[in-house]
Amino acid sequence: MQSFKKSWSRNAVGYMFLTPWLLGLLGLSLIPMVTSLYLSFTNYDMFTSPTWTGLENYKEMFQDMKYLASVKVTLTYVLFSVPLQLAFALGVALILNRGIKGIGFYRAAYYIPSLFGGSVAVALLWRQLFGGEGLVNKALAVFGIEGTNWISTPETSLYTLVILAVWQFGSPMVIFLAGLKQVPLELYEAARIDGASKVRQFFKITLPMISPIILFNLIMQIIHAFQAFTPAYIISGGSGGPLDSTLFYTLYLYQKAFTHFDMGYAAAMAWILLIAIAIISALIFATSKKWVFYQE
Repeated sequence: MQSFKKSWSRNAVGYMFLTPWLLGLLGLSLIPMVTSLYLSFTNYDMFTSPTWTGLENYKEMFQDMKYLASVKVTLTYVLFSVPLQLAFALGVALILNRGIKGIGFYRAAYYIPSLFGGSVAVALLWRQLFGGEGLVNKALAVFGIEGTNWISTPETSLYTLVILAVWQFGSPMVIFLAGLKQVPLELYEAARIDGASKVRQFFKITLPMISPIILFNLIMQIIHAFQAFTPAYIISGGSGGPLDSTLFYTLYLYQKAFTHFDMGYAAAMAWILLIAIAIISALIFATSKKWVFYQE
């Protein structure tokens, strides 16, 4: 007891500064998470008291065709947008790493779109670009190509959102650029002496040396892609159309919670998303032992 009092008096100032963070952790994270977990096992419409239903919400998901459609749309979006975004980010980082003049300007110019990643303004701009009378169709008309309403066509609407995600490659690009700066130059000098081509240097030196950066960017962009919401909401008007082609998982979760007021079902969806992201991240970390190189 005496030692506890001494420890408390010695660290009282530190505990005082930690108090706002602890209150935020409890009030804004832990308590809402525990509450949502409880609600996921109930029937709750926000106007009446929640009624315990057990696993009914989770069972209903696998019979809900719209829910399954949202899973398919989201997985397609993740599988296309994340690799393409990382490839563009790495390609631009390699160019900027050559030490061209005005690198600060180019770095900022490419990074700026990422700052507006979830903004309504960018989504509205994208809607105008790919609309029937948008700038994309006007550019195609110059070459005699008749475009379509890319946003309103089920076969192409999702891929306009993929292009939007790829365009916002600034954040991973900056991280890649920082990683490229840390690759020892003597490795490239030794490879040139041995007659290695630029392509061989890229695959045998550059990629292995920045593989931890690739792992970090891959995990972060996958999590971000699964949580994408604003572009699909703005472009589809909140409906996920046309024909549910842009019905992201998060958008359907929003519809269930704040349109249909089925908060219990929405909470169950949120926990399934959390578990799915955790499993995918764990699998990537497990396989990383075979392709990520850590310099000793």
